[in-house]
Amino acid sequence: MAHTHHHSLDDLNETQKRVHRILCSAQNPLSAYEVLDKMRGKGAVTPPTVYRSLDKLIEKGLAHRLESLNAYVACKHPHDHQDMAAFAICESCGLVKEFTDPHISERLSHWSDDH
Repeated sequence: MAHTHHHSLDDLNETQKRVHRILCSAQNPLSAYEVLDKMRGKGAVTPPTVYRSLDKLIEKGLAHRLESLNAYVACKHPHDHQDMAAFAICESCGLVKEFTDPHISERLSHWSDDH
């Protein structure tokens, strides 16, 4: 299954690619430590390395951090990150659905202006 990604993985280093693969194959959001755990198999990595890799993926729009869970998910579809991505998280199974809605950022900025 070849997907042509709008975001390029080419300039990622091996560790970042591994982190991305782990997030992509995960069924639900992973904390940095869970990512670290899954990486132990092939060559040890340190927590700062994992955090840096996650930051890099987020910066490139390949992953998102879920503040409320302090966990990370791979971005399942390339979208313009000017639009805010929202996540619906199922409380019982932890499954996350990502959706993008141009109105969310407007609503949120109005809300934050008011509060």
